[in-house]
Formats: sequence, structure tokens, C-alpha cells
Amino acid sequence: MAGAETARRIDQASRVIKATPEALYRAFLDPQSWLVWLPPAGMTAAIERFEPWQGGRYRLVLTYEGAGHTPGKASEHSDVVEARFLELVPNMRVVHRVEFPSDDPAFAGAMRMTWSLAPVPGGTEVTIACEDVPAGISPEDHAVGLASTLANLAALMERGLARRF
Repeated sequence: MAGAETARRIDQASRVIKATPEALYRAFLDPQSWLVWLPPAGMTAAIERFEPWQGGRYRLVLTYEGAGHTPGKASEHSDVVEARFLELVPNMRVVHRVEFPSDDPAFAGAMRMTWSLAPVPGGTEVTIACEDVPAGISPEDHAVGLASTLANLAALMERGLARRF
């Protein structure tokens, strides 16, 4: 049908983590903790800019370890993330506008990522919702990556490393 809007893609994942919303929120604003929990399995991260305030920007380079991965968005072995913090609600929510610089139009555009924290018995339910996901990002690979990131965050918080936050 001419003029019809295409459906916006939203990928989402959640996990209950044995930590308080306060400790998790602090981990969301600490660049050193990002290096531990944000890269999915098979990747490492380097932070080139990190301004953890509303309107602040960050630039993150995710690099694939070893062979056997899908090509990166910025180069064969890396994804670059250019982002801005849109909203910071202490102990409740962090919203980012994320772009992947790429020559491939399938990765063009901006994705909105919302991390939500909700206290539940036994910890905090952490939910990540990614809106307007570029078509070039495989839904299956994205689901695996989001689950891996949440597992990394749980491991960081539950191993007692959260005490530094």
C-alpha cells in the first residue's frame, strides 16, 4: 500500500540481577564497568569518549576477538558506536541514541536504547529495549548479543565487584 509506514523494529531482552537499582545505575554511568559488562561474548571494548550526563556523548569501539564472526559495521573486525545520553533517571532508566557509522546503508539511522531498572524480589529486573534497530542487524544475533550483555552485567554485579560502585 503506497504511503503506508513500515513497522518500527524493537528488540528487547530482560534479566533479574541480584543487585539494587542504585548499584546497577552506578554501573551504567561508570566507563570502567562498561568495559567489563557491555561487550557481548566474543568482543572487547575501548571507550574513546564518555560523558555520563544528560546530553553527554560517548564513543565506543567494539572489536571482535578471533575469526568466525559476521563482518563488523565500521570495519571487518569492529563496530563503532557514536551515542548520546538522552535521559538519565537515577536508579530507574538510562536512554541512549545510538548510531553505527558504516558505509552500509543497512546499518544507517539511529537506534534508541532504553535500559530500565525495576526492583523485584531477589534483585532488579533489567530490561533493554532497542527501537528502530537497523535492518542490517540480524534479529537472532542481536538477541544473543543482548542476552550476553545482560549475563555480563549480572556476573559483574553478583561476583561482588559491584561493591566498588
